[in-house]
Amino acid sequence: MSFMRAASLVRPVTRTLGLRTSTAPAVARKARFSASVARKSDDPHGEESFEEFTARYEKEFDNVNDVFELQRNLNNAFAYDLVPSPSVIVAALKAARRVNDYPSAVRVFEGIKAKVENKGQYDEYLQELEPLREELGIVLKETMYPDA
Repeated sequence: MSFMRAASLVRPVTRTLGLRTSTAPAVARKARFSASVARKSDDPHGEESFEEFTARYEKEFDNVNDVFELQRNLNNAFAYDLVPSPSVIVAALKAARRVNDYPSAVRVFEGIKAKVENKGQYDEYLQELEPLREELGIVLKETMYPDA
């Protein structure tokens, strides 16, 4: 009888901890091949040209005041399905220097390497950005850790 009483006192936990799950099916993403960038802000058509993207991010990096803003803008710029232009990279590197964030400056080059289609494109970025890289004293990860 005591076993029955103990079993009747135990109830299964049914609390969900406030988490809600969606039962809606996932939407498949289409591959987009265009010269425009999807944009979620005030543009009514949801797209901007590469030139508008470049101008917007140059301005964003020029207005960076702390490491959080720099890293947020880097994450946003590299999240698109394109490689940012060298002028955007220059603005990002100068912002990294302004807020004294050397690791982010090194990671900018890692981001470029991950986004380009081939090593030749990466080498072109390195060649174009070489004077600024030397001026700011940015050493590439592959130079610091050649075996990695």
